[in-house]
Amino acid sequence: MSKRLAGKVCLVTGAAQGIGRAVVAAFAAEGARVIATDIQTEKLRDLGAGIEILALDVTNADSVREAARRHPEVNVLVNCAGYVAVGTALECTPEDFEASLSINVTSIYTMVQAFLPGMVQRRDGAIINIASVVSTTMAASRRFVYGATKGAVIAMTRSIAFDFVREGIRCNCISPGTIDSPSLADRLNAFADPRAAREALIGRQPMGRMGQAHEIAAVAVMLASNESSLINGADLVVDGGISI
Repeated sequence: MSKRLAGKVCLVTGAAQGIGRAVVAAFAAEGARVIATDIQTEKLRDLGAGIEILALDVTNADSVREAARRHPEVNVLVNCAGYVAVGTALECTPEDFEASLSINVTSIYTMVQAFLPGMVQRRDGAIINIASVVSTTMAASRRFVYGATKGAVIAMTRSIAFDFVREGIRCNCISPGTIDSPSLADRLNAFADPRAAREALIGRQPMGRMGQAHEIAAVAVMLASNESSLINGADLVVDGGISI
């Protein structure tokens, strides 16, 4: 039985940890040629044989264009790099606002502008953006600019899908709920009692547990594969029911 992503060339941003790292592993297991990118390249070195490593700062437009020049064959792009700023509209600093826009929104614009032309030329491309249920789907406490930027990701996804559907391009996004990840651990560790904070967070999950990165990666595999040929412009909510 052939693997689901055989023949695909997939580039993943934010691949050093969490969802991005899980996507890399899942894509490679399904036969894709995977290019794992991050600014933390030291965390990419143990990803395994056959996975290509590329240092990439998604906020640097010149670096992104160079990556696209070096890898014009990419036909699956996963925009996973992200930043979670904590705070209300009154607590959000100008620095957090700008960083959130740069990493969560502008980087997708830059990546798509760099890699989409080659996909259009070949009439073969799947773009997968990682959004969040904290967006246009639902609100969460003290996630003012994070929710705003992830709402923008959903809107950009639909626009790209609409504009390029006749060019052989599909663009979808995944909106995870609460995922047990290194990023989440860092935020929980900022509480006076991290264990109590974790237990309280789990208590708010309808399924009684947090999601795992590999569960998001499984959806990304489906969206990257030819099995999802009719799915375009979708926001797939994968949150264990927290936004119901």
